[in-house]
Amino acid sequence: MNEMEEIRTFINLVEAQSATAAAERMGVAVSAVSRRMKELESRLGVQLITRTTRTMHLSEAGELYYRRCRQLIDDFEEAQFEVSQASRQLKGRLRVSAPLSFGVSHLAPAVVEFMHLHPELIIDVDLSDRRVDLVKEGYDLAVRVGALEDSSLRTRKISSVRHVVCAAPEFLSRHGVPEKPDDLNGLSGLCYSNLNRPERWEYQSSEGEQGFVRVAMKMSSNNGDLLREAAIKGLGVLCEPSFIIHSAVEKGELIPVLTDYQWYGMDIVAIYPQTRHLSVKVRTFIDFLVERFGDKPYWEAFLEK
Repeated sequence: MNEMEEIRTFINLVEAQSATAAAERMGVAVSAVSRRMKELESRLGVQLITRTTRTMHLSEAGELYYRRCRQLIDDFEEAQFEVSQASRQLKGRLRVSAPLSFGVSHLAPAVVEFMHLHPELIIDVDLSDRRVDLVKEGYDLAVRVGALEDSSLRTRKISSVRHVVCAAPEFLSRHGVPEKPDDLNGLSGLCYSNLNRPERWEYQSSEGEQGFVRVAMKMSSNNGDLLREAAIKGLGVLCEPSFIIHSAVEKGELIPVLTDYQWYGMDIVAIYPQTRHLSVKVRTFIDFLVERFGDKPYWEAFLEK
């Protein structure tokens, strides 16, 4: 058995947390994972993983071996890329998790362009607003909108994103154009249900004054595109990221209001595990996204008008 294959099996087993999941990631039989681990532990003369019927835990030796091997594999892949004389192309597989609305509208074209630049790279993109477990599920990175919650993860800002309060012209003609945040209190609101308090919209004025309003929740959903379409039809007022509503604003289907206020405070960030050395393919992809979107993303051009 190739020692490198044993090491890769061990890493996948640790990160997937089950032999079945590790086998799926590697495209091998579960029996192959078990056999390779037995051979690895026999060759090293030490138990790396303590197994029960439901869980597995790294031994002290296993923790040390995992950190060193994870670094070894990432360094090996990076070395292969750096010394390649053929095409300087990225190779291998890149697994990315991203939120649905941003992924479909903005990340998808970027991924396609990136793959044209690196045709030998295989990219696996999962689009869902679900917060995946990067290490356990084997993702190289996640693109997320919002504040970093898990301190065990590393993050890099890709771009800024503003939340914008807006409504259809017909809705504003019926209810009036809000001139101050308090005018939103009690209005029919279209609310993003993944927030802890969907009907409570926090803001900060240009002078630094902080506050919040409470809308009357007319509709809630975990998908911003659905809420945008409801707003276009005049069902209520909306507070959503600029990357979701920018096209509707440019077409005149939605009218931004109270744009002098900062609603919420979020960034688009790339997140990856601390336990993983930032491989060249991950770093190159993040650099590409930062350059493409940047500090003044195209979806906020309407705010400059």
